[in-house]
Amino acid sequence: MSTVSLAALPTRRTLARVVLALSIAFAMGAVSAQEARSAQVPPPQDTPYQGTIAIHVDASDTAQGIFRVQETIPVTAGALTLLYPQWIPGDHSPSGPIAMLGGLTLSANGQSLAWKRDKYNVYAFHLDVPAGVSTIDATFQYLSGRTDSEGFEITDRMTNMEWSKVVLYPAGYFSRGITFAASLTLPQGWQLGTALETSSQAGATITFKPVTLNTLVDSPIYAGQYFKRVDLNPDGETPVHLDIVADAPKYLEMTPEQLQAHRALVTQAVKLFGSHHYDHYDFLFSLSDQLGGNGTEHHQSSENGLGADYFSAWKDAAPGRDLLPHEYTHSWNGKFRRPADLWTPNFNVPMGDSLLWVYEGQTQYWGFVLTARSGMWTAQEFRDSLAMVAANYERNRPGFGWRTLEDTTNDPTAAHRTGLPYRSWQLSEDYYSGGQMMWLAADARIRALTHDGKSLDDFARAFFGVDNGSFVTKTYTFDDVVAALNGVAKDDWASFLRARVEATHPPLLDGIAGVGWKLVYTDQQSGFEKQYDSRPEPARHLYNFAWSIGLTLTDKGQINDVRWNGPAFKAGVSTGATLVAVNGHAYTSDILKEAITAAKDGKAPIQLLLKYQSEYRTIPVDYHDGLQYPHLVRVEGTPDYLSQIIAARK
Repeated sequence: MSTVSLAALPTRRTLARVVLALSIAFAMGAVSAQEARSAQVPPPQDTPYQGTIAIHVDASDTAQGIFRVQETIPVTAGALTLLYPQWIPGDHSPSGPIAMLGGLTLSANGQSLAWKRDKYNVYAFHLDVPAGVSTIDATFQYLSGRTDSEGFEITDRMTNMEWSKVVLYPAGYFSRGITFAASLTLPQGWQLGTALETSSQAGATITFKPVTLNTLVDSPIYAGQYFKRVDLNPDGETPVHLDIVADAPKYLEMTPEQLQAHRALVTQAVKLFGSHHYDHYDFLFSLSDQLGGNGTEHHQSSENGLGADYFSAWKDAAPGRDLLPHEYTHSWNGKFRRPADLWTPNFNVPMGDSLLWVYEGQTQYWGFVLTARSGMWTAQEFRDSLAMVAANYERNRPGFGWRTLEDTTNDPTAAHRTGLPYRSWQLSEDYYSGGQMMWLAADARIRALTHDGKSLDDFARAFFGVDNGSFVTKTYTFDDVVAALNGVAKDDWASFLRARVEATHPPLLDGIAGVGWKLVYTDQQSGFEKQYDSRPEPARHLYNFAWSIGLTLTDKGQINDVRWNGPAFKAGVSTGATLVAVNGHAYTSDILKEAITAAKDGKAPIQLLLKYQSEYRTIPVDYHDGLQYPHLVRVEGTPDYLSQIIAARK
């Protein structure tokens, strides 16, 4: 296909119409030959590219955050188009940071070559290769973010480098048909973790064994001054390691109990799926208060980033511990098994996200479950976390009155993961946690249909556990998911899924009752939720009053979200305002809690003094139901499937 203005035109059908219109216009003389040609990027073909492309990245500039790139590309004379990756796996969107590419220079035999960016596709660069030229050299820089808001990719102690940001590749080929020989220069003394295999090392420069482009992009680098590699599968045949980079040596230390829990994660995942689809796996893990947080899946590795005190503050940092289990699950769900419309032949063909409620939703489900099965969460921490998720879908997602779960799969492209003024109404990638709630209901349904003889574990093994040892992506459709569910327990699974995915007001809470528990609210936070109030950034520090007065706030009092049609919303409170005082007292989260508690026994409204756009105003909020925090309690006389779900597998 022709990729015309990929950022603006999201569907293949629309692209085809534009190309057809350009062809007609050219035939009628309305478009010049040069303009028509510039609109065309050679479509990818499943044929090998000639030779091997050499790429070297100098990532040693920690002061200015500049990654300097050199490529040597085998070519033949004639027209050539080079592409910068646009559609990034794991982002599910056209998020390639093309604006951060700088200084592009092309040359051959010491002579400069002119290039021209495509008129309709800013990710494509056209040039003419002169006769007699067999290779061209490309040099450019990737200019990484230099502010907190942009997120740091390199500090004076560590870096997270993604190859998709530092590579140009020839159009017209599947990514699996283009071979790269990569090398990397790091600051002196740094060590690295990656799924790539090292061929040689000379000083601070590492040369990797040649791989195809899809494997290169799927194999990021974590490197740092303070580095530790931990064996997570010492008794297994397939190596699995935790590659840690940290702000200081003290943050690398693990207790024996922590080590055992992380090793149990590997054991429990393989028991769940009954297979693996890698010949080695590396958890790339940054523990830093400077490097940007991260969570991105890859086939034989994953990018993970949390605060520096992940290990040292273990008892007070349960939120976020599901990150590693989530990204590890993606090796099976997302990388090996992948929705058919999400698989693309290269990184500049648009992706389809319609089945992210499987790709991400079931991964979110198994991420929580494996966190508990491995012992990284206690059973109570698992239930408290699940209660918070369930409460959102009971009280804090009114947007499902006008949107469907499937429609939220468009959010990565529509919203580009930016902040939204009214998240509860607009919704934002709810295929993650909404999908998680749906798969909990599916697990409960299978157990009930089979009288606890089978479970969603059986689906996971049958669907994701096939072809043990294979690295070849195996795609699937909605009908494949339905067939696999029917293979576990016969039922009308198509209707079950469509009622939750394709309809407004989806029944996302029935899984809680189905596993023998119910959602209740009290005026006391769970221990798990309290940790959200005490954890600093980057743990998404928020004070959550969404289930009561209808607000979430930062530690500075800035209102992050106002629940649509909740008490604060009806009173006129706006997202983005700063809460300055409550009932005449300077705002703190405790002051707001006291005011909400006091209002329960009276009729006077809660007076909120807000600052917004340099103006102050006091808004009375008529709310009298007290503090509301979610918890799960057992329903006596019903099977306790939830405890069975999170029990470690023997």
